[in-house]
Amino acid sequence: MLWGEWLRMTDFLSTIGDIAVIYDGPHATPKKTEIGAYFLSISSLEKGRLDLSRSAHLNEVDFIKWTKRVTPRKDDLLFSYETRLGEVALMPGEVKACLGRRMGLLRPKKDKVIPQYFLYAYLSPHFQQVIARNTITGATVDRIALSDMPKFEIRIPPLAEQKKTANLLFAIDKKIELNNKINTGLEAMAKLIYDYWFVQFDFPDASGKPYKSSGGKMVYNEPLKREIPEGWGVDIINNVIDVKDGTHDSPKPANEGYHLITSKNLKVEGLDFENANIISKEDYESVNKRSKVETGDILFSMIGSIGAIYKVDEENIDFAIKNVALYKTSQKEGYRNYIYTFLKSYDMQRYMGNVISGSIQKFIGLGALRNMPLILDDVMIKEFEKATQNIFKKQTVIKLENQKLTELRDWLLPMLMNGQVTVKNT
Repeated sequence: MLWGEWLRMTDFLSTIGDIAVIYDGPHATPKKTEIGAYFLSISSLEKGRLDLSRSAHLNEVDFIKWTKRVTPRKDDLLFSYETRLGEVALMPGEVKACLGRRMGLLRPKKDKVIPQYFLYAYLSPHFQQVIARNTITGATVDRIALSDMPKFEIRIPPLAEQKKTANLLFAIDKKIELNNKINTGLEAMAKLIYDYWFVQFDFPDASGKPYKSSGGKMVYNEPLKREIPEGWGVDIINNVIDVKDGTHDSPKPANEGYHLITSKNLKVEGLDFENANIISKEDYESVNKRSKVETGDILFSMIGSIGAIYKVDEENIDFAIKNVALYKTSQKEGYRNYIYTFLKSYDMQRYMGNVISGSIQKFIGLGALRNMPLILDDVMIKEFEKATQNIFKKQTVIKLENQKLTELRDWLLPMLMNGQVTVKNT
């Protein structure tokens, strides 16, 4: 750290104990249920956001038991004190939940810190380094000692500066969140068309009427064990497009070179380059001899979060893949939207349920992915491409905009948090 940066960081230096009250969660796990209050999981914490879809539920009796110590409320900071160190998110309002294992809670003293500012200060490089310096490396998991956390130093300027800084960063994050919601809606539109045409088979017939509902002829297909429209075919997907996989080796990390994208780096909002390893040019070229990723291809997670999917819309591609399947839709004109939507369909989920392997860590093999049965009708697939092209084009524009917004936020964050840059009054 340069001398000027160090001086700025020492301005307004405070401690966690000065600005917040610390609570920890239960040290056990209740019986999980399908409905009820959330039993928050540290896997729900992702770069300042809370993804409740990754948390389980618990019954009312257990909820009362698990909230004897503390009940999370709006503007509390949820954080991980074991394994996923450095992850944090703000607790939303109107959500009934209890803390999960390995999760702590920071209740801000609002006369000293604005919760949104506290979130960004926690995510700042300075405080992440504080966490790293205080990490206790264990035989099974890394952790921070909650008893020591009140002494952790954090930069907290006056409330007026906090408010301006938090408003700017929060506005960027809200725009990213809004864009994600728009893209979710766009994808739902494309899925609805897919379901009508390729599940219910009510695509427009020659008269513009829904095919099956209007009496279109259906024939039984043995491989699928169900009826499909007369004249349609079924083939394995590898006979339609190339299906490849990335390396299964672990290239040695390098100081500079190219990113190695694995299953854990496939995110809905974009590829997670920040947490991806860097490999040498030699290893990059070696991996890409058989699995070169091009614009228009689809990446599919084979392990971990099996079935996580990413459409490659970027034009400048400088990464290789590991434990990720590669669908070469860039080689098949007019099939990309259909195959992408199929890979996210119920038919695909049902197929995977029969072919996923592994007793300890689940995975799906390349052979299974290549042998997926795919309903085919060239005319209707290309009509689907036309019907959805504006939907997916808009989705791509929004996704690339979010990548730029994320880069802007991540560029501003450290400078705003150490006082190198301040927000002027408008």
